[in-house]
Amino acid sequence: MKILGISCDFHDAAAAIVVDGKVIAASEEERFSRIKHDPALPRETIKFCLEQANLKPEDLDALVFYERPFLKFSRIIKSLRADSTGLKKAISHWGTHGKFEIKDRLYEFLGNTEIPYFEIDHHSSHAASAYYCSPFEEATVITLDGVGEYETATISKAKKGVLSKLNSLNMPHSIGLFYSAFTSFLGFEVNEGEYKVMGMAAYGKPVHVDKIRQLYSLLDNGLIKFDLSYFNFATPFDTHYTKKFVQLLGKPRTPESDFIIKGEDGQFTGNNYANLAASVQSCTEEIILHVVDSAIKRTGEKNVCLAGGVALNSAANGRLIRELGTNLYVHPASGDSGGALGAALLHFHKTNPRTTHKPMVSPFLGIGFTAHEVEKVLVTREVSFTHYEDEDELLDFLASNLKQGCVAGWFHGRAEWGPRSLGSRSIIADPGNPNIQQIVNSKIKFREPFRPFAPSVPEDLGKEYFELLDPTEHASQDHFASSPEHYMLAIAQVKEKYLGRFPAITHVDNTARVQLVSQAISPRFYKMLLAMRHHTGYPMLLNTSFNLRGEPIVNSPTDALRTFEKSDMDYLVMENFLISKTDD
Repeated sequence: MKILGISCDFHDAAAAIVVDGKVIAASEEERFSRIKHDPALPRETIKFCLEQANLKPEDLDALVFYERPFLKFSRIIKSLRADSTGLKKAISHWGTHGKFEIKDRLYEFLGNTEIPYFEIDHHSSHAASAYYCSPFEEATVITLDGVGEYETATISKAKKGVLSKLNSLNMPHSIGLFYSAFTSFLGFEVNEGEYKVMGMAAYGKPVHVDKIRQLYSLLDNGLIKFDLSYFNFATPFDTHYTKKFVQLLGKPRTPESDFIIKGEDGQFTGNNYANLAASVQSCTEEIILHVVDSAIKRTGEKNVCLAGGVALNSAANGRLIRELGTNLYVHPASGDSGGALGAALLHFHKTNPRTTHKPMVSPFLGIGFTAHEVEKVLVTREVSFTHYEDEDELLDFLASNLKQGCVAGWFHGRAEWGPRSLGSRSIIADPGNPNIQQIVNSKIKFREPFRPFAPSVPEDLGKEYFELLDPTEHASQDHFASSPEHYMLAIAQVKEKYLGRFPAITHVDNTARVQLVSQAISPRFYKMLLAMRHHTGYPMLLNTSFNLRGEPIVNSPTDALRTFEKSDMDYLVMENFLISKTDD
């Protein structure tokens, strides 16, 4: 059975293809279009998925969309009944962008109107992406995001391939929109800057927790109730907060304005906006722990699967592991893009109810390029390069130069699924270099100086440097990496003896967003870590996404070259080809 899942029309459009329950390919449209968070019909991604599966449109058994557009529109219209201007805007926007005609647009693009078409509830798609990609037969499944049709969070019990919803939170109460309100208030773009709030939080102190707790109540049923006099969640054209919110918390931060203070001791601290970020992060973690703990108590199952945009909150995920002792699986593309894959998987398992689900073995589901294809681009663009026959020689050369303070672009294999670079499309450097964070932020990524980077470390050596719990029996077995740390989706404490040793990847609160690298799944990146150990004494890399500020992660060799040329990176490695800006 060959199923194409699609998400689009709001943000992070994506497509995924599932054949007989196995994930074959998945990617976001932004990687191909080069438009950040591209919401458009994912034409190029659909083409890629079909090519990767060696299928034509007529081979498909089903097209599955990740939500129900008419139900979503009905919620928007109901919320705007008292706002005639907003109502006209919504009707015009939906009509102009063809959001009612998703099936017709797909049929027209594919040139085939015979493929059966289905729609899945938004949060059901999220839940399916988490459960059916996990290694668990039985699990507590939780979805948390802004809003789908009406739902903003769900709790389900999964057993033997069947998802049974137990409870849900509906608009206008939303954990995701609560966090987005603060994202906007703190001067960042909603649906883009939420992770920046997490970065800002590390520089502040949660001194405003009591104020923020006035905005919500934790309910006995495990859900949340927000004081809606502070929020404006229902109307999509305005800010998510009200004048009362501003009266409580003060003036919103001007975008791009400073909030970091450098003290006489040379240490960086934050101003009151950083304190607000720390406070809302603390409260959000409290909310998430409340929801998950209550759900576990109801289901009796400590295997937990998470999806939805809120599931990308790596600080909260770290606390779920440490404080609740969960066996945690977080889908690596937890946002709306992941709904495309979840929709396809849910349709397959509803159609084949007695089929055992097949966990997602690897996050490398995007496009890849052969050495010949890479070389053709280099030759066509008249780029000087060195080709290494011996992979070990290349990695040794690169590690020796990273030790000297160089920074490299790393392009290898199929692209990652989700927003994190996991060693396929990465920028890498030596995390022990005290100047490298400033260099990468200002000269390569061209982004805010406070933004932290992640460390990549072999999964079998990670506990030497970070406070990691023993992996569950599911964490890395049968060539399958499933813990949040494998996907850079959990925060861990840097061990005391290494505090100050790796400044580029250590947050100001002495934590790090760790990526554990599996030798079975990422053999080349794993070897690169061992090459670093040979030259530096530690098997660790600074790993950040291969893109410039405001751009999607690179997808093709051409994208990689353009990004390399626009930045101050010293080297670019694409497969066994080395491109250099040095005089060597």
